[in-house]
Amino acid sequence: MFCAIRLPAPLQRYLNGSVDALLSGAPGRRNNFAWPLREEALLPASSMSWRVLKNPIALFIGGTAAVILELSDPAVRAGVWEHSSFRQDPMGRLQRTGLAAMISVYGARSVAEPMIARVVRMHATVSGTTAAGIRYCASDPQLLRWVHATASFGFAQAYSRYVDPLSARNFNEFYAEGAPVSRLYGAIDAPRSAADMQALFESARPRLNPSPIIFEFLRIMRETPALPRPLRWLQPVLLRAAVELIPERLRASLGLSEQHGLRRHERRLATWAGACADRIVLPASPAVQSCLRLGLPMTYLYS
Repeated sequence: MFCAIRLPAPLQRYLNGSVDALLSGAPGRRNNFAWPLREEALLPASSMSWRVLKNPIALFIGGTAAVILELSDPAVRAGVWEHSSFRQDPMGRLQRTGLAAMISVYGARSVAEPMIARVVRMHATVSGTTAAGIRYCASDPQLLRWVHATASFGFAQAYSRYVDPLSARNFNEFYAEGAPVSRLYGAIDAPRSAADMQALFESARPRLNPSPIIFEFLRIMRETPALPRPLRWLQPVLLRAAVELIPERLRASLGLSEQHGLRRHERRLATWAGACADRIVLPASPAVQSCLRLGLPMTYLYS
């Protein structure tokens, strides 16, 4: 049975407003997931993806882990670091990336498909050369496969470890659901199971390497106020929780030592935060708005 956490009214309003502001994107722009009425998303409301991605703690931890994994690939690293506004406007970049992910899962098809097409066109204009002299293009299906796989891995692992444990079947469902959406972005043969994901990580290992950019990313994330003010003290803990999601052998090869991971008491804190976030229903969240769009109760995904 669903048991919501009842927050003091001022805090509830503040958090709801923070979510609304975070997902409004550019100034003056609104992104209402509650419209058009009754229009389905790319994935059904009954999917594992809708369940997992509703949790903001899992999103933050999993998204951070995904970027660490992306930056470990030299070609993706060059594309992200040289052709994005992350260093100059980290919060704006986080907003746009998070909004795109939410639209891909929860947005109505008539909103999601044109948005994805715009991203694909943008990727086609991004190309360059890595420090080692290797040419890359952001529309390369293999690079896109890595980017989308690391996002799926990060979100699923974060939810399972810090919110509610997922079974092997749950992981397989989550990865299989995401593959068709990834294909719309140009990611061919995205992992459709935990076994596929493990095989991809093993095949990618030889080309992954450490870089100061990974540590610069973590520094920016520590210093950028990404969480609402009452929760900002939690941000460093969630960043260390993200580091802990990186497979141990890879974490060591990237130079991410124990000091970059969680302390014992922080592990319990991250789990507490994730579990609490799974019981707080915020009307402005894409998950809740999208349920309302389909005529479902606000608490549909929280039961």
